[in-house]
Amino acid sequence: MSIEQSIREKLTEAFQPDALDVVNESHLHAGHAGSPGTGESHFAVKVVSAAFAGKSRLERHRMVNDVLAEEMSGNIHALALATLAPEEA
Repeated sequence: MSIEQSIREKLTEAFQPDALDVVNESHLHAGHAGSPGTGESHFAVKVVSAAFAGKSRLERHRMVNDVLAEEMSGNIHALALATLAPEEA
């Protein structure tokens, strides 16, 4: 399974999002220091979920990072997050 697909599946299971966008931006970082050259190291993710209601931005990001701990431990070099409650979308 690709890292992108793993991100989609785990975030869908954990947050039952109203909207989920996962964009692989690895090609924009090819050849840069820190880029492993795997083609799956840099992602931008937008999650809209009721699970984020009443939570701070830091709490939301921690929630996502906890769900993606396995991927963050080595495969993902950079993860840009937009985490929104439905009323913020």
